[in-house]
Amino acid sequence: MVRQAKAQRILTHDQIWAALDRLAARAGLSPSGLAKRAGLDPTTFNRSKRITADGRERWPSTESIAKALAAAGASIDSFAKLIDHDGAGDGRSVPLLGFAQAGMSGAFDEAGLPSGRGWTEIALPATEDGHTFALEISGNTLAPVYRDGDIVLVSPGAQIRKGDRVVVRSRAGEVTVATLKRRTAKVLELQPLDGTPAERAMAASDVAWIARILWASQ
Repeated sequence: MVRQAKAQRILTHDQIWAALDRLAARAGLSPSGLAKRAGLDPTTFNRSKRITADGRERWPSTESIAKALAAAGASIDSFAKLIDHDGAGDGRSVPLLGFAQAGMSGAFDEAGLPSGRGWTEIALPATEDGHTFALEISGNTLAPVYRDGDIVLVSPGAQIRKGDRVVVRSRAGEVTVATLKRRTAKVLELQPLDGTPAERAMAASDVAWIARILWASQ
């Protein structure tokens, strides 16, 4: 009698990195925040480090995973569940894109919802808006409010009020993160988060869409 062997599932590069993203989100951190808490270089888990310059997949080391688990107070068993996506019950996966790519043509549709290639997923706190998406900040132009590697959860459907932090995309493709100062039928007045003291005014006709930032991992 021939016994059929069970098919073995092989772990993929994307599964391991997604599990690390979920581990960071459960700890209320960005991937770079988790790396820093683990005593690693803050860029160790950043998305830019996951693929080499020549296009090869770069895997996290077992040492870095072990340090990340210790920093998050998690066990290897819980990490295995995160790989299977069973341990992310305190959140859900949302589309994720690097902030630098947010201004590219085709990244969003006319309604300001994720579209096209380049999007991955990350587990973040659940929201009532089923169209939420996440952007990963690159560089420190928005410091000290947001730093390199921080992830912001953006809701196209959330009500926006004066004083809210928002993401605004112009019809020309420019993406801005700012505090909403005033909004009328004709103009949008913003306070940039890059340290610039001067407010910025945009004609309403130049705005493709505006969405509220609900949460940030820092």
